[in-house]
Amino acid sequence: MAPAPSIPKAAFWMALSIASMLAMSVAGRETTAELNVFQVLELRSVIGFFILLPLVVMNGGFAAMRTKRPFAHIARNVIHYTGQAAWLYALTLIPLAVLISIEFTTPIWTAILAVSFLGERLSRSKLTAIVLGLIGVVIIVRPSTGSMDPGHLVVLGAAVCFGISMVLVKSMTRTESVVRIIFWMLIIQSVVGLVPALYSWRNPSPGLWPWIFVIAFTGMSSHFCLARALVHADATIISPMDFLRVPLTALIGWLLYHEQIDVFTAGGAALILAGNLLNLQKKTPRVAEAEAATP
Repeated sequence: MAPAPSIPKAAFWMALSIASMLAMSVAGRETTAELNVFQVLELRSVIGFFILLPLVVMNGGFAAMRTKRPFAHIARNVIHYTGQAAWLYALTLIPLAVLISIEFTTPIWTAILAVSFLGERLSRSKLTAIVLGLIGVVIIVRPSTGSMDPGHLVVLGAAVCFGISMVLVKSMTRTESVVRIIFWMLIIQSVVGLVPALYSWRNPSPGLWPWIFVIAFTGMSSHFCLARALVHADATIISPMDFLRVPLTALIGWLLYHEQIDVFTAGGAALILAGNLLNLQKKTPRVAEAEAATP
């Protein structure tokens, strides 16, 4: 029997998810200040695998992790790994709030790709959301002023990769469980990133290890908590809560790194978030659960 809807429980789990995402952003900034992006991702995947093992045991063990869609897992994780590497690299180039604002274009790219590859219908609300999101990106990036930072393009590329990954996950959730998707994500991305990680490997300083464990743990907890929140409320209630990450990330950037946010970034972020709200209006819980499965 499905749990009864509960806004307080949903808000509790969503608060934990947002806290995990914020902690992961700070941990990513701290670890990439000393280590190469590929090494950070490798440590995240390997440590994350051992963190996931109790959930694997609770969900039938390794036998239940067998899949009939290995090539789908490989394709999805190569693209997702590329997006993660770009996202981490962008952390070293641009303010946190700018990065998160542009990252929120992921649902826009997902909508475009879902229409092209999954045959989903492009409704008027989705089209409006796409247009608002693209205008928001242009306002933040401002290419005509000559002030465009390479980091803007890097995180935009990451958002596109996440959009492709989201579409692949939507397809995979028809036959694959959330735990199985994460299980193969950690294994495949560990293999994909092993060579570049070893090529640039350097032993982390003792003071960096807590941040490494934070990024490994929050990479798992953020999505687990989001999935738990969706058990207690629909996406139309949960997803707007996630938009709190934009002002909270801006606050953290200001407090920890003395980053300033201009009116263009604030205005562009507002348009992107407005577009996402429009895109959420007619989403069903089933679609929301599929999207929540994306690690």
